[in-house]
Amino acid sequence: MSQGRVRALVGGLSVVLDRHIRTVRFAIAAGVNTAFGLTIYPLLLWTFSDLRHHYMVGLAIAQVTSLIFAFFVYKIGVFRTRANLLNEFSKFSSFYLINYAANWVALPLLVEIGGISPIISQFGFALILMAGSWFWHSKITFSIKRDRS
Repeated sequence: MSQGRVRALVGGLSVVLDRHIRTVRFAIAAGVNTAFGLTIYPLLLWTFSDLRHHYMVGLAIAQVTSLIFAFFVYKIGVFRTRANLLNEFSKFSSFYLINYAANWVALPLLVEIGGISPIISQFGFALILMAGSWFWHSKITFSIKRDRS
């Protein structure tokens, strides 16, 4: 086998291995972020009695805190990009802002009309959110342009 073919083979294996390792890192980060996000909201409601009655204020505080936490976990722990921080954060935030808007509609409906507790409702919504995050972050937020030559 020529030296050029060996380099191409090693390079191809490196790309495949990198994708699989990044997928594992993403799964771990998603677990950490989900645990954080699912913990911060109930903690706020349980810790601050006013937030028990104003659960939407608690949701806003939890969302902002979770957004910042998740961004740095994915940027540093998963994708490890060196791109413009503000550009990536705006792309990252856009995914969550769309989901947060849906959450702000769904949570009151589930709680006030459906009679489901805010914590259970939020847990269910978080499961839906996880489904789309890999695609968005890997393809849009932290996309890595590879030179194919």
